[in-house]
Amino acid sequence: MFLKVALLIIFFAVMIWVGWYYKSTARSVNDFVIGGRDVGPWLTAFSYGTSYFSAVVFVGYAGQFGWKYGISATWAGIGNALIGSLLAWVVLGRRTRIMTQFYDSATMPEFFGSRFNSKAIRIVSSAIIFVFLIPYTASLYNGLSRLFGLAFNIDYVWCILMMAVLTAIYVIAGGYMATAMNDFIQGIIMIFGIIAVIWAVLSVNGGFNQAILDLSYVNDPEVSMQAGAFTSFFGPDLINLIGVVLLTSLGTWGLPQMVGKFYAIKDEDAINKGMVISTIFAFIVAGGSYFLGGFGRLYSNSIDIATDGFDAIVPSMVSGLPDFLIALVVVLVLSASMSTLSALVLTSSSTLTLDLLKGNVIKNMDNKQQVLWIRGLIVVFIAISAFLAIIQYRSSVTFIAQLMGISWGALAGAFLGPLIWSLYSKRTSLISCWVSFAFSVIVMLLDILVPTIFPPLLQSPINCGVLCMLVSLIIVPIVSLFTKPPTGAHIDEAFAAYNKEVVVLAKDDLGKN
Repeated sequence: MFLKVALLIIFFAVMIWVGWYYKSTARSVNDFVIGGRDVGPWLTAFSYGTSYFSAVVFVGYAGQFGWKYGISATWAGIGNALIGSLLAWVVLGRRTRIMTQFYDSATMPEFFGSRFNSKAIRIVSSAIIFVFLIPYTASLYNGLSRLFGLAFNIDYVWCILMMAVLTAIYVIAGGYMATAMNDFIQGIIMIFGIIAVIWAVLSVNGGFNQAILDLSYVNDPEVSMQAGAFTSFFGPDLINLIGVVLLTSLGTWGLPQMVGKFYAIKDEDAINKGMVISTIFAFIVAGGSYFLGGFGRLYSNSIDIATDGFDAIVPSMVSGLPDFLIALVVVLVLSASMSTLSALVLTSSSTLTLDLLKGNVIKNMDNKQQVLWIRGLIVVFIAISAFLAIIQYRSSVTFIAQLMGISWGALAGAFLGPLIWSLYSKRTSLISCWVSFAFSVIVMLLDILVPTIFPPLLQSPINCGVLCMLVSLIIVPIVSLFTKPPTGAHIDEAFAAYNKEVVVLAKDDLGKN
């Protein structure tokens, strides 16, 4: 117990110190929200990765999808690395950085408002973010309950409050830079933690070859009649596995807290290095988490899925490990949860302040007042998320957890098409964005409220979310062809910024002979 408590105290002390250290750098809105657009490759890459992967992935998704698909669940982690990280940086990184700087946008709604010269779309997009990020934020606490109970035998409510208070302290104090630096530290913990846990779990089960052999004997007629289904290359349910890969990978392209990382990139070098670092990070953390979850069936004798749920799988896998490794897992999950929580509340509070309150509710809001409001709303958002998490824990309300399941689909479906096409095509129209917003939000709400109106395949929020994302990518250019494109010099100037000539050193670009 001394070792576990000591690790936690050191972890929390470092997080608070970082927040206090960066306090003096977070005075303006741009500094507080996007680090003054001066963040290097390592901090940006780790901030992107740690915001991507939370306790929901390590405890919830890894356990659930590892149980359903076996070792083939690792494809979700590979997809997260190649599509959610590498391709996202290639497609969105440079263009997002250039165009958001041109419009001087610090949030996604602010970008939409400037790009389409529409105050209404800025307000509505910020409302969508507010509605769907809150339940997602509340769900981040869920993965901690069993692990803290396992390690410390303390009430879950204290875990929630401790995590909420400490995250609030360093985000309020240091803003984006404190968050980015803590993300870097937390990311290192996540890398070493997941490697250590995989090694330990495989060792307990006789090594990799023996664990694979034992898993090949596991049969579940309700899932598949195929022998060795849970060790096969594509698993027992390829169609739904593809849905998981697409939602958790392509979905990041439309999430405001993820895209916002590209606003803060310092320069070309940061993009090139950050892209590689972020991809490697995702391979290790996401790939490792899903790979670990793939062995969950080996612990079926100690888990009752019907009563304990999928969240019990990973805690059961680590329960027999040495105390030091259990403590490391607790810090790992704390790191994953706090990094994502800090990104979500910073996104929510800045969006609400800059896109809803500024100029609408409060007409004259200077720079100092904006930062003050953002800091105050961070407290509000963290308090709301902690309150919802406690309600869910005390009353067994499942609606919050269900709503979290559709948040990715609703947010990514609403914003994916409008964002990408706005960056690549002058022809993208305001009406096409409205259609994408309406389609994704309505479909995802219907999927949770009246799922029976959908065919069986789409009654899963995961598959329905994938549908919304794909439709968004298709519907925006089609609607834009038949509607009026935005006009004004700002459109031509924004796209002209892509072609601005810059001077680079020969070591960075050989040029033409």
